[in-house]
Amino acid sequence: MGTDERKYKGYIGVFDSGVGGISVLKELIRELPSEDFYYFGDSANAPYGEKTVEKVQELSMAIVDRMADEGCKAIVVACNTATSAAVGLIREKYGKAMPVIGIEPALKPAAREEHHGRILVMATPVTLKLEKYHELSGRLAGEAEFIPVSCAGLADRVEKGRLDAADVTEMLECMIGSYRGKIDGIVLGCTHYPFLKKQIRTVMGDVPLYDGGSGTARELRRQLSRCGLLKNGEKPGRVVLDSSLKTEEEMKIYHQLLHADIG
Repeated sequence: MGTDERKYKGYIGVFDSGVGGISVLKELIRELPSEDFYYFGDSANAPYGEKTVEKVQELSMAIVDRMADEGCKAIVVACNTATSAAVGLIREKYGKAMPVIGIEPALKPAAREEHHGRILVMATPVTLKLEKYHELSGRLAGEAEFIPVSCAGLADRVEKGRLDAADVTEMLECMIGSYRGKIDGIVLGCTHYPFLKKQIRTVMGDVPLYDGGSGTARELRRQLSRCGLLKNGEKPGRVVLDSSLKTEEEMKIYHQLLHADIG
């Protein structure tokens, strides 16, 4: 594809296994409103958190290869599972050509705010299994007690929309209800979970919730500035939403979540 034909030239490419990364995209837009963003959710293959590491790497690299070919100037891996499994490979291939930003569970800010507290870490099975999580939680073990909870099926449920339905609260009650009143904070270790803040508080009470979206947005700003790639101007940037599952119903969920108030 020729340089002048690349339809996302100068855009920031953001991807996730599905709709979850839209929670990160919202933070990116808030931090960098003049930038153009191309968001791709791999909803046809969601959720990544219950696939093999090798499959997550294969799917992630295919998305990034296409984004790079279409002219994106930076990549944001807006998926905790894909970051854990594939960001090293992505940086190895593209790190010298463009900024590559990953996301990780917000253990550090949670430990800082809830010092020596008990912190629940909600995440996918793959995220909790990989070394990246164990290295981070081990490094912070002296600052807080981390209690990992594997939330298999929760990201997939978010993909389906209708998050105010009773079955969502029932799932959360089964997964984390036994910790009610026994923890000081909750880390939302999957980018799908910020869309469930209201439902989590219904189950757990008014407990502090932590996710990595705002930190990822600040890091993107730093990296773009370092590379001289920040877009100047007061005009709002463009946002393109795309999915591997291009049904009308699916894209309606994407747009609804982009404009949802998730607190």
